[in-house]
Amino acid sequence: MNKQNFIITFFLLLFPCLACGNNLEESISRLIAGKKAQVGVAVILNGTDTVTINNDIHYPLMSVVKFHQALSVANFLHENKISPDSLIFISGETMRQNTYSPLRDAHPQGNIGISVKELLTYTLQLSDNIACDVLFSFIGGTRYTDKYIRSLGFEQFAVTQTENDMHRDINACYRNWSTPLEAARLLDVFISRTLPYPEMQTFIKRTMIACETGTDRLAKPLLGKQCIVGHKTGTGDRNSSGKLTGINDIGFVLLPDGRRYTIAVFIKDSEENEADTAQLIADISETVYRFINRPR
Repeated sequence: MNKQNFIITFFLLLFPCLACGNNLEESISRLIAGKKAQVGVAVILNGTDTVTINNDIHYPLMSVVKFHQALSVANFLHENKISPDSLIFISGETMRQNTYSPLRDAHPQGNIGISVKELLTYTLQLSDNIACDVLFSFIGGTRYTDKYIRSLGFEQFAVTQTENDMHRDINACYRNWSTPLEAARLLDVFISRTLPYPEMQTFIKRTMIACETGTDRLAKPLLGKQCIVGHKTGTGDRNSSGKLTGINDIGFVLLPDGRRYTIAVFIKDSEENEADTAQLIADISETVYRFINRPR
């Protein structure tokens, strides 16, 4: 072996994740090249190996914020010694129209009591906007969620807007934001650490695994694969420029050999149609899965 080949081999042995990361980064970059959208991606394998693309941009969270909210609700219950089975009264006036809400569709007249746990199922599994705002009111507003997530050591995000705020002003969605890496890091903490509310942590995890929205995104190429997938989607409307404000999906993937990875894909201001934008997320997800499970 000549000196040059020795140096290259030594470098690859010393920095294997960097060498692999560059290849994955190139593959994803080819997928997003030419797309009329701002695409940000972050992947964390086993809490250490990390790949990011276009991570220096603030992407609107859209309903991905419901994951952040779920963690803060669980902490609020823990801090205040409140049972997750406690009922919250929802008035008829709360069941506002012109927003996505399976809860309202099931109880159009309102005036019902529903448990915190059920509301979290509506938000995480069905991405219900009314249930989300009921939970924000329950914990004292978006500030509690923002403060709690920061207490876990995260800074590259903001939660300041409710679903109703964003309904009244479409530009408000840009004020709830994250970098892809910060979302992937939060997911990694969630699945790798025991938080002060382990029972609710398990409940949130199971509910995300049963997520019914965005099945055409991260989860699509993983159907039938030997892995467990939990995710949370976010979907925006078209703004005054005709661009989709945000089409997102973040998730965790647990592999049968004990490895894990978290992935966040945020697509901002897309001029593509919604189906093609969702397919791009699926294509990125498949690329990551195949790369991580490639023959060695």
